[in-house]
Amino acid sequence: MRAISSALPLALLATTLGLAADPPRAAGEILAEAETTAAAQHKTIFLMFHASWCGWCHRLDQFIETPDIKPIIQKYFVPTWLTIQEREEKAALNTPGAGNVWDRVSGKPAGLPFFAFLDEKGEPIVSSLQPDGSNIGYPNEPQEIDWFMVMLKKAAPAMSPNESETLARQLRTKKTK
Repeated sequence: MRAISSALPLALLATTLGLAADPPRAAGEILAEAETTAAAQHKTIFLMFHASWCGWCHRLDQFIETPDIKPIIQKYFVPTWLTIQEREEKAALNTPGAGNVWDRVSGKPAGLPFFAFLDEKGEPIVSSLQPDGSNIGYPNEPQEIDWFMVMLKKAAPAMSPNESETLARQLRTKKTK
């Protein structure tokens, strides 16, 4: 049996299975841990805001976990998730303080998933907000994929052209209509 991905927050898993769960950890604690890891490993934080109801959020998680993609993501980034905008019946899954982090790194984008790349001090490098202010969410359309590739160049300048092309190819061939 395959181990459950670390991409799935334990609170979400427990709720899905109908089990009682401890309250989610605070956003500040999650980010502090990511900053420590990023500093120690000389990586960038890949911060993703998501919710259990968000199909595009699940697609982003699946993309990150793809066997060709996961090693590249792990080489350059510390993937970090904050749960936000859960519906009333699952409001307990929301990460306490995630709204404040969202405001700090985004300026209130429209829709989920929203993600940003942060430096090891938690300062934004670039976000999924395109220059026109629209959120790419899961990069599915050509202009969204193009912006994602721009984001990667800013967030991981040492990424090789081959690694970058692997990411782009995966996005371009797995489009969802």
